[in-house]
Amino acid sequence: MAIRTTHVGSLPRTEELLNANLRRQEMGEDMFAQTLQSSVNDVVARQHEIGIDRSDGFIAAVSPGSAARLSNAYYDNDEEVVQGWAEALRQEYRAITDAGLTVQIDDPSLAESWDQINPAPSVEDYQRYIQVRIDAINTALEGINPEQVRLHLCWGSWHGPHSTDIPLKDIVDNVLTVNAKYISFEAANARHEHEWTVWREVDLPKDMVLIPGIVGHSTNVIEHPELVAQRISRFVDIVGPDRVIASTDCGLGGRIHLSLAWAKLEALAEGARLV
Repeated sequence: MAIRTTHVGSLPRTEELLNANLRRQEMGEDMFAQTLQSSVNDVVARQHEIGIDRSDGFIAAVSPGSAARLSNAYYDNDEEVVQGWAEALRQEYRAITDAGLTVQIDDPSLAESWDQINPAPSVEDYQRYIQVRIDAINTALEGINPEQVRLHLCWGSWHGPHSTDIPLKDIVDNVLTVNAKYISFEAANARHEHEWTVWREVDLPKDMVLIPGIVGHSTNVIEHPELVAQRISRFVDIVGPDRVIASTDCGLGGRIHLSLAWAKLEALAEGARLV
């Protein structure tokens, strides 16, 4: 069976590109654009070389709920802020999908806000809190084919204990109401790997595809390809090979060294071939 592979985006940038960005004004926009294009070409070629599946491309965009955490000097309440962002982001999502690309909606607010709210909410209150945010995503996606949408859910990529993360089982039913074909989520790190069993219990829409994190950003240890294959097989056994795309837990950029990121992606591709 052929298991498709991808990643969440946010790969570590090369030293050449980082230096070019620092010298951007000095070198001029034309030269910087050439350096940027060359770096993009190199990254795409490297992914193809190690076996990460080619796709038509996706662009990550912030969710209304995550954007709403930035600031508010106008709206009267939280729900109005989120809906205001939904209306604003509708244009961005539409521009991405009209260009023939997939929009990946990054929404760490759905999971990581749980232990950031004071006073602490009940599970029921928190479910209502995130449903407002998912409804806002759906508002922003009106008129967009779910085939061109993937939602990235995570508990924040920061290095820390994560001992107060909300369990996936408490929010998964809310998450599944999003108008997206693809659901990307953490499933490789030590705090959430065990939650693969949750997917045996949910009523997954028949056309929805899971994009579990199979290699992670939370450790410098390179996952063994056989472990990668075992992790993938858990999800394949639940929903079938056509509804699983093996991925990373979260963006690798800013968390691990560039060389480690490529080693993890290579292990991901090799492990997928073993399934």
